[in-house]
Amino acid sequence: MDVVIAGGHGKIAMRLAARLAGQGHTVRSIVRNPGHTEEVRGTGAEPVVADLEDTTADALAEHLTGADAVVFAAGAGPGSDAARKETVDRDGATLLADAAAIAGIRRYLLVSSPGVDSEPDPELGEVWAAYIRAKKAAEDAIRADDRLDATILRPGKLTDDPGTGKVLLAPPPVERAEVTRDDTAAVIAALLLGPDATAGTTLELREGDVAIADAVAALGA
Repeated sequence: MDVVIAGGHGKIAMRLAARLAGQGHTVRSIVRNPGHTEEVRGTGAEPVVADLEDTTADALAEHLTGADAVVFAAGAGPGSDAARKETVDRDGATLLADAAAIAGIRRYLLVSSPGVDSEPDPELGEVWAAYIRAKKAAEDAIRADDRLDATILRPGKLTDDPGTGKVLLAPPPVERAEVTRDDTAAVIAALLLGPDATAGTTLELREGDVAIADAVAALGA
């Protein structure tokens, strides 16, 4: 499989690239900062320098040619302001969708966030509210885009603990809980490489007691 990952220097994306490349798949990782290319190349992925906030769908589509699937794992990140939640977390996701459509790619996996089905807690501040609303807007746009066979994945609170290989993977609602970045990357890979039974679905991901392969297989049963 040939997979393109937007947000290629992120913690989930780096783990995902290493996993896919280690299994013999082709991976292209989109990064904004040229200084991150060597680190990305170390995962086995081919780095692609492109700024999602400063490119067009046509230009981005040129980097997607020949891919079987795209993954949106980008985010404005901690310390960014409310405006960048919109330009990266929302607009970046829809830009990738437009580019994928131009390149003739239907399979799309969006890494989203829990909590988007409710209004954000105002006590958590303006930036958090902007983040949740941007993720919600991205989900709505991707879900409504009939050019895509899209899966939306909402991991719980992410940790850097070693993965367990076991998760809870189910449609919402699911209670808030943690999940490791290792297991999140493994689930994304399993969703991409398995049957397209999850296309059109929204899934919550948490730590759990079901082996990842079994959790993904159960969704298509």
